[in-house]
Amino acid sequence: MTERARIDHDGREPSGGPGTAIDAGAELDPVHPVRPPAPRFKPGGLTTAEVAERVARGDVNDVPVRSSRSTTDIIRGNVFTRFNAIIGILWVIMLCVAPIQDSLFGFVIIANTGIGIIQELRAKKTLDGLAVIGEAKPSVRRDGRTAEISTSEIVLGDVIELGPGDKVVVDGSVGEADGLEIDESLLTGEADPVLKKPGDQVMSGSFVVAGGGAFTATKVGREAYAAQLAEEASRFTLVHSELRSGISTILKYVTWMMIPTSIGLIISQLVVKENNLDDAIARTVGGIVPMIPEGLVLLTSVAFAIGVIRLGRKQCLVQELPAIEGLARVDVVCLDKTGTLTEGGMDVTELRPLGGADPAYVKKVLGALGESDPRPNASLQAIIDAYPDSAEWRCTESLPFSSARKYSGASFSEGDGENNTWLLGAPDVLLPAGDPALDEIDDLNEQGLRVLLLARSARELDDEAVATGVRPTALVVLEQRLRPDAADTLRYFEDQNVRAKVISGDNAISVGAVAGKLGLPGAQNTVDARGLPTEQAGMAEVLDGNSVFGRVTPQQKRDMVGALQSKGHTVAMTGDGVNDVLALKDADIGVSMGSGSEATRAVAQIVLLNNSFSTLPSVVAEGRRVIGNITRVATLFLTKTVYSVLLAILVVCSQVEYPFLPRHLTLLSTLTIGIPAFFLALAPNKERAKPHFVKRVMRYAIPGGVIAATATFVTYLIARHHYTGAEALPAETSAATLTLFLTSMWVLAIIARPYTWWRVALVGTMGGAFLIVLIVPWLQDFFQLKLVGTTLPWTAVAVAAAAATLIEFTFRWVDRKFPA
Repeated sequence: MTERARIDHDGREPSGGPGTAIDAGAELDPVHPVRPPAPRFKPGGLTTAEVAERVARGDVNDVPVRSSRSTTDIIRGNVFTRFNAIIGILWVIMLCVAPIQDSLFGFVIIANTGIGIIQELRAKKTLDGLAVIGEAKPSVRRDGRTAEISTSEIVLGDVIELGPGDKVVVDGSVGEADGLEIDESLLTGEADPVLKKPGDQVMSGSFVVAGGGAFTATKVGREAYAAQLAEEASRFTLVHSELRSGISTILKYVTWMMIPTSIGLIISQLVVKENNLDDAIARTVGGIVPMIPEGLVLLTSVAFAIGVIRLGRKQCLVQELPAIEGLARVDVVCLDKTGTLTEGGMDVTELRPLGGADPAYVKKVLGALGESDPRPNASLQAIIDAYPDSAEWRCTESLPFSSARKYSGASFSEGDGENNTWLLGAPDVLLPAGDPALDEIDDLNEQGLRVLLLARSARELDDEAVATGVRPTALVVLEQRLRPDAADTLRYFEDQNVRAKVISGDNAISVGAVAGKLGLPGAQNTVDARGLPTEQAGMAEVLDGNSVFGRVTPQQKRDMVGALQSKGHTVAMTGDGVNDVLALKDADIGVSMGSGSEATRAVAQIVLLNNSFSTLPSVVAEGRRVIGNITRVATLFLTKTVYSVLLAILVVCSQVEYPFLPRHLTLLSTLTIGIPAFFLALAPNKERAKPHFVKRVMRYAIPGGVIAATATFVTYLIARHHYTGAEALPAETSAATLTLFLTSMWVLAIIARPYTWWRVALVGTMGGAFLIVLIVPWLQDFFQLKLVGTTLPWTAVAVAAAAATLIEFTFRWVDRKFPA
């Protein structure tokens, strides 16, 4: 049967389109064109000449896989913002009607935007470099040899090998299959693995859970079924973040407050008072500009970007920026034992024949089983290392290990005359409860050792009941290598009130023993997941009361994450194997080891490229730094917004000149917010992340802003009655500026707590800088600030002191009355 006939007979539609290669000899009818057949499976793969031909033709997997936003997107995202547009227009106006001193705010915005772009470009460079290290490199056959190549180098017709944990990177047709089971749940939502045979189709975005094989690439690049999904999964994304969404909410309300207030201020200054036009415009702009918390978004982006850079130096790839924030909010971390608490390798420590079995014969069986699996897992690799194959038996059929089955198997053509089918797996799965062979296993499991049962089956390997009624032949005792940093990491989570749950497919007693060696609280109470309630509420109760779970299936891991989330927990999940993929995808934060399967690295938000579990505390600490510090500086920015809006309202209602020019508020913003906020946003902060960002910020910003505005306006009104003549307005402005500065400095002093030497120095330096402006003549002229007499300046200080005292008591009352 020809290839075309086979395809039509099987009912599979051959691929076509601009990315499809046409086989030699295929002819197209110009009147009735026929779609060309899919590339044939060539066991040895394409030749170098064929690869070059396809590259020249454009049949390459050219989907751009980016770990970060492009440079153009970064510049556009930092420059073209709503508030930059508003400030840009006001800046142009001020350049036309006022001295350069009143246009300083525009230069500050340019500097801030530049800093944001530079920091994000640095983060992009870090991310791109780490992404190359963590990039999946599929094994491709070319010229009869297998080599790992970049995903982007795959061409149409390439033969790509698959093994457990491998992600299918392009669409294709299976050419070889050895118990090949593929999970397509990320595409179809169906959790059950699909057994693939030669001729079956595989889709990009799926992954191998058991077995192995090879397939021919039939669709590459943007034609692949899940090309868009794969691109998005590896991209630097800005998914849900409480910080970002909270700031967006705040900015939305700020915009709506600004519109009517600004209109009222414009009318007041231009019409009611009939001021000099240029001066009226300058004071109107001076009232509008400080309403905009322009640096808040910038500092949030900078804090995230610097977090990426810091973690990148520790070989931690953050595939989604808010994952830094998310892990800091986690209160439950689910840990897979193998690969997380233990290292990947194992050692065979003992072989215990059962029922009088000959040890030499058992070793021969184990060697043959090891040879039967071309892609052994860690347990089987330890057996292969201990018992090399004697090459006397020939494997006729194999059943690769599956985390759902908990065993693997093989049938051999040579033997002793009996049915030569062998299984290797979990004793408590292969044997019924109460079997005498299980008695000695508990003691081994209690020591933290892993035990596999070698059993002979009387059934054929393709029989669904192959594991029923098996004859136990030997116990293989394996010792796992504990990660040296695991105990310290578990202790860190305990100190931070983050509950750790060890969830494993291994025997529960064995998992509990390993967890106990590492000092996990509650490790002595283990739960066999086969007895867990199936309903979510019941499962959540058991999960809340226990810390170690064994014999957990991949679907149960996913259900456990959902059950914990249903109780209001923020859940992180770590893992490195294909059995962890579904749970990693559903967890609030998925963490994969760099040595883990391609599938886990694709769905995780954080990849530990150095495979070090001890890196997680650094991620938590970085997230807490970002959350805690942005909450601090947001209070500064929004206090300014509140007092600016309220001052504008008071001016409109009182029908007086707006007291400040843009230069005054630029100076105040720089000294009480801009410079301090930059240092505070990047400072260490170990405070545990708390929810309700908007509520926590506004409960301080609103009373702080109201008190600051009221105190400033009171000083301004007193000064208006005190000073007369042509120089009255500058003197009034200077007195009001002094009150506002001192009040704002007290808010800064509160936000800077707890004090360290550098925080005290920061606050003191800002106060000293303002004092210099007041006493240096040319700075007095430049900023149009000069205190006249002694009565009003000391009155301004007294009003500011009263306001600072009121702010102190108000903040403390808020802490008691509305604890976060």
